[in-house]
Amino acid sequence: MPAILKGIQQCLEQGPLTGSYARDVRVVVYDGKMHPVDSNELSFMLAARNAFSQAFRQAGPKVLEPIYDVEVFVPADKMGDVMSDLQNHRGLIIGMEAEAGYQKLQAKVPLSEMSEYSTTLSSLTQGAASFVMKFSSYELIPTDLQQKLIAEHDKEAAAEA
Repeated sequence: MPAILKGIQQCLEQGPLTGSYARDVRVVVYDGKMHPVDSNELSFMLAARNAFSQAFRQAGPKVLEPIYDVEVFVPADKMGDVMSDLQNHRGLIIGMEAEAGYQKLQAKVPLSEMSEYSTTLSSLTQGAASFVMKFSSYELIPTDLQQKLIAEHDKEAAAEA
């Protein structure tokens, strides 16, 4: 059992689906046999990894992504450009209000879309806007992106093998 557990934990950390760790998984071992000549720790680890990877893919797992609350302070004349850009970054606009001569735009945006947002925002507003972001939650990634991530991971795994 310790070797099986070790194999499954390695598989969870490496991510059997997209290369990112898996969580909230329950594993039940309901049958097994050991033979003193042919059985060793490595064999059980590899068997557990292979069995878990196959079962994990067949279970229909979903990929989650971190979503951040983003507040953008922007001059009123640039509001439309900034809103369009946030929506192009898969952002969901949840509110707008005036604050200290600026418009405050509130949105929920995936972290993966925020990597170069400061540069984009600066170029859209000629440096007149700023933003603040904080973690909100994890949510399901769109199906088309999940399939793309899985395909990329499978391609990388095949290249390593």
